[in-house]
Amino acid sequence: MPESTPALLRARWYDGRSSQPQPVLVGLEPGARGPGLRLHPLMPGTAVPAPFAHDEVEWPEAWRPSRAQRTVVVDLRQAGSLEIDDGAQWHAALEAAGARPGLAQRMQTRWRVFAGVLLAAVLGLALFYRYGTPWAATQLTRFVPLGWEQSISQEAMRELDDGFLKPSRLPAERQAALRARFDTLAAQLGTGEASSLHRYRGYAPRFALAFRSGMPANAFALPGGQVVVTDALVNEATRAGLSDDALVGVLAHEMGHVVHRHGTRLVVEQGVLNVGLGLALGDVSNLVSMASTVLTGLAYRRNHEREADCFAARLMQRAGLPVAPMADLLMHIDGPPTGGKDTAPASKDGAAPQNADSARTRTAADWLSSHPDTAARAQALKEGRGCARP
Repeated sequence: MPESTPALLRARWYDGRSSQPQPVLVGLEPGARGPGLRLHPLMPGTAVPAPFAHDEVEWPEAWRPSRAQRTVVVDLRQAGSLEIDDGAQWHAALEAAGARPGLAQRMQTRWRVFAGVLLAAVLGLALFYRYGTPWAATQLTRFVPLGWEQSISQEAMRELDDGFLKPSRLPAERQAALRARFDTLAAQLGTGEASSLHRYRGYAPRFALAFRSGMPANAFALPGGQVVVTDALVNEATRAGLSDDALVGVLAHEMGHVVHRHGTRLVVEQGVLNVGLGLALGDVSNLVSMASTVLTGLAYRRNHEREADCFAARLMQRAGLPVAPMADLLMHIDGPPTGGKDTAPASKDGAAPQNADSARTRTAADWLSSHPDTAARAQALKEGRGCARP
């Protein structure tokens, strides 16, 4: 049975050289990539271009016939443009020639399609946020040179020293004793079973311990191996009656941040997230990107804290040192903000609560803090919980 002849549509052709339109008939013909277009002159002596393949035409948005435009304008690029007065007939001819609505059109005309695409996009962003970003950042961090980390850390220390950090007031003998234990712990990372604790093969940071005053009890690590301990933390351990094993545990925790390259990974993670959101949301993503960066940074830092806890527990165990003093120091520092005691209040039967975090009321600052679960982490360390491997 012979194929039916495609319907011809009356149109006005503007060739781009003259302001006067020329009457033509337009035929839409099926093609491998979509309908093609052919012009048929109605006036004798009118020269029309060769047939147009699908990719040679700027096709107008193809709405459903029930919502068709009265006049359809078709851009023929270098060959000018067409005007068709019967929009419904144009769309019917397009469909007969094999045109199928694209995803964008179906999203604009069918709410179920729009809802499905929106749900898929939200799910994709959530998966990218939860799994894609950390994975990509972990892989990219492998290529960050140690020298770059060290230069960034040196600059950061200069800025901190020029700002609120002050020279340590601890006696030189006290600093030397703690630094000796720090160096002994760091030396064990490259030998024996402890070498398996390295997250990145071939990554050999140069650990160094510095003491500073001018801020509350704290310790922090910078990329490349620089660890800083405040006088207040050392003094708090002394006031709590804890041995230096508590401080050594905190130092092991900070070594975990360095070995896992948490500082560098956080920078890369936020960069990957911003790029991903920019590609997904475009120019309107500034506010969303900023909020997501903050929340992602907090979420990732919490995971980093748990990783560093497990690293510290394993390193301390392999060094033959107890983990409980470190947990006690964390709980001492993270004591209830409203009470004057160092530990959580006991329950009515005299027993301490199972979770020290339950003894205090959470505030907005807790939820926005990168360490809202310090007491719970300390309890897990003390009980040997929370790590996948012993």
